[in-house]
Amino acid sequence: MKNLCVLICIAVMLASCQWGVPKNKPDNTPFKDTLKYSYQTIKQRAADCGTKPDSACTVVKIVYPLFDSAKTLNDTVTGKLTGMFAFEGKADSSLQALTKNFLKSYTDFRKTDPRSVMFFTLDDSVRVLRQDSSLTTLQVKGYSYTGGAHGGSFTGFVNWDTKAGKNLRLDDIFAPGYQDKLKAVAERIFRKNEKLSDTASLKDNYFFKDDKFALNNNFSVTPLGIKFLYNQYEIKPYAAGITELFIPYSQIKSLLQPNTVVSQYIK
Repeated sequence: MKNLCVLICIAVMLASCQWGVPKNKPDNTPFKDTLKYSYQTIKQRAADCGTKPDSACTVVKIVYPLFDSAKTLNDTVTGKLTGMFAFEGKADSSLQALTKNFLKSYTDFRKTDPRSVMFFTLDDSVRVLRQDSSLTTLQVKGYSYTGGAHGGSFTGFVNWDTKAGKNLRLDDIFAPGYQDKLKAVAERIFRKNEKLSDTASLKDNYFFKDDKFALNNNFSVTPLGIKFLYNQYEIKPYAAGITELFIPYSQIKSLLQPNTVVSQYIK
């Protein structure tokens, strides 16, 4: 009996130590995958590759995520990949068609110049940068070489509103009438990055229309701000590569709409 009393006392003491402590600890990890996906790879070598390594013959390689029960997102990914280097401005209907037609273009080239040792390259990929319950951000990258002095490369983004089931536009994030104010903030940052004065001309070293700064629609939503990216040849010569322009939320907070997918990042 004495032992039983001792055990009861110990149990009461342990319970009192846990008073006020929640049974289930809150999960403070804000970012979780909410759309399930698996990476797929399409890889095909030209018929004349033989025993040559990939680095010395014509190869198509495409790596991309395939999302479960998200047809519209998968179609968007496909559209981005097939549209990057669309021949004659016409995108292929599928990744398989893209692969087939790219290899055919190489075969046709070999028929016209059988002595040539030149080979083609298509190397595309889509990567999930981050994902939470509201937003899935993808980076689309590609490199294509079909002759000439150098190949072409491209980097783009998909900012997928998971609940709305669509790719975000700037109009979905910013309040009406934001355009001029956003451009003004962006130009100040751009000029600072480029070490230009407020009045320096953009005519000689940049390709902006009418020599006036402009934002494009190639952007990614991040937890700290909006990142715009200009690809090669877009605003500078090929040798200058890509140009990134990051705008922190702290400088555009007043321009943002309330209750959007970026609201979770605003403090």
